[in-house]
Amino acid sequence: MKYPIVAYGDPILRKKAPSIEPDEYPHIKELVENMFETMYAARGVGLAAPQVGLSMRLFVIDCTPFDDEDPSLKNFKKAFINACILEETGEEWAFNEGCLSIPDIREDVYRKSTVKMSYYDENWKHHEETFSGMAARVIQHEYDHIEGKLFTDRLNPLRKRLLEKKLNDISKGIVDVEYRMKFPAVKKGR
Repeated sequence: MKYPIVAYGDPILRKKAPSIEPDEYPHIKELVENMFETMYAARGVGLAAPQVGLSMRLFVIDCTPFDDEDPSLKNFKKAFINACILEETGEEWAFNEGCLSIPDIREDVYRKSTVKMSYYDENWKHHEETFSGMAARVIQHEYDHIEGKLFTDRLNPLRKRLLEKKLNDISKGIVDVEYRMKFPAVKKGR
Protein backbone atom coordinates (compact mmCIF):
# COMPACT_ATOMS: atom_id res chain seq x y z
CA MET A 1 0.00 0.00 0.00
CA LYS A 2 1.37 3.39 -0.96
CA TYR A 3 0.95 6.21 1.53
CA PRO A 4 0.68 9.88 0.64
CA ILE A 5 3.86 11.72 1.59
CA VAL A 6 3.47 14.61 4.01
CA ALA A 7 4.67 17.92 2.57
CA TYR A 8 6.81 20.63 4.10
CA GLY A 9 4.88 22.68 6.65
CA ASP A 10 3.06 19.80 8.33
CA PRO A 11 3.72 19.92 12.11
CA ILE A 12 4.48 16.17 12.25
CA LEU A 13 7.73 16.84 10.37
CA ARG A 14 8.88 19.09 13.25
CA LYS A 15 8.01 16.72 16.09
CA LYS A 16 10.62 14.46 17.70
CA ALA A 17 9.19 10.98 17.18
CA PRO A 18 8.82 8.64 20.15
CA SER A 19 10.31 5.15 20.37
CA ILE A 20 7.98 2.23 19.83
CA GLU A 21 7.61 -1.18 21.47
CA PRO A 22 7.09 -4.51 19.65
CA ASP A 23 3.66 -5.10 21.21
CA GLU A 24 2.46 -1.66 20.02
CA TYR A 25 3.06 -2.57 16.38
CA PRO A 26 2.49 -6.29 15.76
CA HIS A 27 2.25 -5.55 12.00
CA ILE A 28 5.58 -3.68 11.80
CA LYS A 29 6.82 -5.82 8.87
CA GLU A 30 3.77 -4.82 6.83
CA LEU A 31 4.32 -1.16 7.70
CA VAL A 32 7.99 -1.42 6.67
CA GLU A 33 7.02 -3.02 3.33
CA ASN A 34 4.42 -0.31 2.71
CA MET A 35 7.02 2.36 3.44
CA PHE A 36 9.45 0.76 0.97
CA GLU A 37 6.65 0.61 -1.64
CA THR A 38 5.85 4.29 -1.02
CA MET A 39 9.53 5.26 -1.22
CA TYR A 40 10.11 3.35 -4.48
CA ALA A 41 6.98 4.83 -6.07
CA ALA A 42 8.35 8.31 -5.30
CA ARG A 43 11.85 7.35 -6.50
CA GLY A 44 13.43 7.97 -3.11
CA VAL A 45 16.34 6.30 -1.33
CA GLY A 46 14.97 6.85 2.18
CA LEU A 47 11.67 7.47 3.92
CA ALA A 48 10.89 8.15 7.57
CA ALA A 49 7.61 7.38 9.34
CA PRO A 50 6.84 11.09 10.02
CA GLN A 51 6.90 11.61 6.24
CA VAL A 52 3.86 9.35 5.95
CA GLY A 53 2.11 10.93 8.93
CA LEU A 54 3.27 8.48 11.63
CA SER A 55 5.07 9.86 14.67
CA MET A 56 7.41 6.96 15.45
CA ARG A 57 11.14 6.27 15.31
CA LEU A 58 11.16 4.27 12.10
CA PHE A 59 12.80 4.85 8.74
CA VAL A 60 13.73 2.76 5.72
CA ILE A 61 16.58 3.20 3.25
CA ASP A 62 17.77 1.59 0.03
CA CYS A 63 21.15 2.87 -1.17
CA THR A 64 21.25 0.55 -4.21
CA PRO A 65 20.98 3.51 -6.67
CA PHE A 66 24.46 4.56 -5.50
CA ASP A 67 26.07 1.14 -6.09
CA ASP A 68 27.73 2.28 -9.32
CA GLU A 69 29.86 4.67 -7.22
CA ASP A 70 30.20 2.26 -4.29
CA PRO A 71 29.68 -1.47 -5.05
CA SER A 72 29.19 -2.22 -1.31
CA LEU A 73 25.80 -0.50 -1.60
CA LYS A 74 24.40 -3.14 -3.97
CA ASN A 75 21.20 -4.41 -2.30
CA PHE A 76 21.83 -2.15 0.71
CA LYS A 77 18.25 -2.10 1.99
CA LYS A 78 17.46 -1.66 5.69
CA ALA A 79 14.78 -0.70 8.17
CA PHE A 80 15.78 1.23 11.29
CA ILE A 81 13.49 1.11 14.34
CA ASN A 82 14.21 3.17 17.48
CA ALA A 83 17.47 4.29 15.89
CA CYS A 84 19.98 6.23 17.92
CA ILE A 85 23.18 7.85 16.66
CA LEU A 86 25.97 6.81 19.01
CA GLU A 87 28.74 8.70 17.25
CA GLU A 88 29.40 10.81 14.14
CA THR A 89 33.01 11.01 13.02
CA GLY A 90 35.19 11.84 10.04
CA GLU A 91 35.43 14.81 7.74
CA GLU A 92 32.31 16.75 6.85
CA TRP A 93 31.53 16.57 3.15
CA ALA A 94 28.94 18.23 0.97
CA PHE A 95 26.35 16.44 -1.11
CA ASN A 96 23.38 17.82 -3.00
CA GLU A 97 20.42 16.46 -0.98
CA GLY A 98 16.72 16.44 -1.70
CA CYS A 99 13.70 15.21 0.23
CA LEU A 100 10.40 13.61 -0.77
CA SER A 101 8.59 15.99 1.62
CA ILE A 102 10.30 18.99 -0.03
CA PRO A 103 10.04 18.24 -3.77
CA ASP A 104 11.94 20.28 -6.37
CA ILE A 105 14.46 21.67 -3.88
CA ARG A 106 18.00 20.33 -3.72
CA GLU A 107 20.85 21.90 -1.74
CA ASP A 108 24.38 21.05 -0.68
CA VAL A 109 24.36 19.76 2.89
CA TYR A 110 27.46 19.04 4.98
CA ARG A 111 27.48 15.88 7.10
CA LYS A 112 30.12 13.77 8.83
CA SER A 113 31.37 10.84 6.75
CA THR A 114 30.85 8.07 9.36
CA VAL A 115 28.02 7.29 11.75
CA LYS A 116 27.72 4.62 14.45
CA MET A 117 24.12 3.51 15.00
CA SER A 118 22.12 1.48 17.48
CA TYR A 119 18.79 0.26 16.05
CA TYR A 120 16.34 -2.60 15.68
CA ASP A 121 15.39 -4.15 12.35
CA GLU A 122 11.84 -5.16 11.37
CA ASN A 123 12.32 -8.49 13.21
CA TRP A 124 13.13 -6.57 16.41
CA LYS A 125 16.72 -7.78 16.27
CA HIS A 126 19.13 -5.26 17.81
CA HIS A 127 22.10 -3.99 15.79
CA GLU A 128 25.03 -1.74 16.56
CA GLU A 129 26.80 -0.87 13.31
CA THR A 130 29.03 1.75 11.77
CA PHE A 131 28.23 3.12 8.31
CA SER A 132 30.25 5.44 6.12
CA GLY A 133 30.02 7.36 2.87
CA MET A 134 26.68 7.51 1.10
CA ALA A 135 25.04 5.00 3.46
CA ALA A 136 25.95 7.23 6.42
CA ARG A 137 24.57 10.28 4.63
CA VAL A 138 21.21 8.67 3.82
CA ILE A 139 20.93 7.36 7.39
CA GLN A 140 21.73 10.79 8.85
CA HIS A 141 19.16 12.46 6.58
CA GLU A 142 16.41 10.02 7.61
CA TYR A 143 17.50 10.15 11.26
CA ASP A 144 16.99 13.93 11.15
CA HIS A 145 13.34 13.24 10.23
CA ILE A 146 12.68 11.22 13.39
CA GLU A 147 14.34 14.04 15.36
CA GLY A 148 11.96 16.62 13.83
CA LYS A 149 14.60 18.16 11.56
CA LEU A 150 14.74 18.75 7.81
CA PHE A 151 17.75 19.12 5.53
CA THR A 152 16.81 22.78 5.00
CA ASP A 153 17.56 23.36 8.71
CA ARG A 154 21.22 22.66 7.90
CA LEU A 155 21.44 25.49 5.35
CA ASN A 156 22.81 28.92 6.14
CA PRO A 157 20.18 31.55 7.06
CA LEU A 158 20.53 33.49 3.78
CA ARG A 159 20.01 30.35 1.67
CA LYS A 160 16.97 29.41 3.77
CA ARG A 161 15.48 32.85 3.24
CA LEU A 162 15.98 32.58 -0.51
CA LEU A 163 14.02 29.30 -0.45
CA GLU A 164 11.18 30.63 1.71
CA LYS A 165 8.69 31.26 -1.13
CA LYS A 166 9.32 27.85 -2.71
CA LEU A 167 8.87 26.17 0.69
CA ASN A 168 5.61 28.04 1.32
CA ASP A 169 4.39 27.07 -2.15
CA ILE A 170 5.12 23.41 -1.39
CA SER A 171 3.01 23.54 1.79
CA LYS A 172 0.16 25.03 -0.31
CA GLY A 173 0.44 22.28 -2.93
CA ILE A 174 1.91 24.59 -5.56
CA VAL A 175 4.43 22.05 -6.81
CA ASP A 176 4.46 19.44 -9.55
CA VAL A 177 5.03 15.93 -8.17
CA GLU A 178 4.54 12.46 -9.61
CA TYR A 179 3.52 10.87 -6.30
CA ARG A 180 0.67 11.35 -3.83
CA MET A 181 1.24 14.06 -1.24
CA LYS A 182 -0.64 15.57 1.66
CA PHE A 183 -0.24 19.35 1.76
CA PRO A 184 -0.78 21.07 5.14
CA ALA A 185 -1.99 24.41 3.76
CA VAL A 186 -4.55 22.90 1.36
CA LYS A 187 -8.05 22.79 2.71
CA LYS A 188 -9.86 19.48 2.38
CA GLY A 189 -12.59 19.40 -0.24
CA ARG A 190 -10.75 21.59 -2.74
